[in-house]
Amino acid sequence: MSAHLELVLLVFGLIAILSLASVVAVLLNQRVVPGETSPVVENLLARIQAWWSMVALLALAMLFGRAGVVILFALISFAAMREFLTLTAKSQADHYALAVAFFIVLPVQYYLIWIDWYAMYSIFIPVYAFLFLPIISALRSDTKGFLSRVSETQWGLMICVFAASHVPALLTLQIPGYEGKSILLIAFLVVVVQSSDVLQFVFGKLFGRTKIAPQVSPSKTWEGFFGGVLAASTLGAALWWLTPFTPGQAFLLSLIITLMGFFGGLVMSAIKRDKGVKDWGHLITGHGGFVDRLDSVVFSAPIFFHVVRYYWSVT
Repeated sequence: MSAHLELVLLVFGLIAILSLASVVAVLLNQRVVPGETSPVVENLLARIQAWWSMVALLALAMLFGRAGVVILFALISFAAMREFLTLTAKSQADHYALAVAFFIVLPVQYYLIWIDWYAMYSIFIPVYAFLFLPIISALRSDTKGFLSRVSETQWGLMICVFAASHVPALLTLQIPGYEGKSILLIAFLVVVVQSSDVLQFVFGKLFGRTKIAPQVSPSKTWEGFFGGVLAASTLGAALWWLTPFTPGQAFLLSLIITLMGFFGGLVMSAIKRDKGVKDWGHLITGHGGFVDRLDSVVFSAPIFFHVVRYYWSVT
């Protein structure tokens, strides 16, 4: 089966699932007493509406192939880093460093992925950008809060650009017997990780009792965590036909990326609590900002990329 046909089947499958979820959400909303509201149902409706937009955008990018995916994630990285750095401490002395981060470091990182220069895109940000951006800020002679300002810029680059860029980097992998299908690895990663988020929310609302880190993320419970991770990993095993993995390997990889996705969400929630905000932004109705949607993906994407590259790719 060709990659294009498999991608079409996956998209139609997601459309069918979202259609069913939309019907269920509408029926649940109709059961709410007139004049009253249900925060859980409203949250579910908002998430489903946002998912429709996200699936449509990702499907469109994938239909354009490698160029569409690279451009999409470059734009997402730009928007996400803008959200992230908006909430961080900055001074006038950082303006040049920020301009370099947005208009030089970000596009160069994605260009390196486009030309498949692994040796450089794997170290460009954590080595060269991390060393030279603080130099630019230091030359402006403003030492107040210098370490915090520099660290927050570096962390924004690491999360929003470096880690996120490992999603389109999956397109560079050369896997024997899987030629021309690497785009399906992106679909597998995004569907499994994002499904885990939704399933953890559902299991948490249905069975959640024991909070994991109440001061960091009050909504996360052990019941929701175990239920969502196991259910999403099972979904990943069922989607093995999209990948070069066996069902068992697909389950194990799904377990790894859902665990990393959970911890990514937890870390980013801790940062939000530190900054005193609920969401990073409000561009995606019901889902906060781009960083809110990227948190689980960016922690799982580099791990997924390197595991697949090491065990399956010939490069």
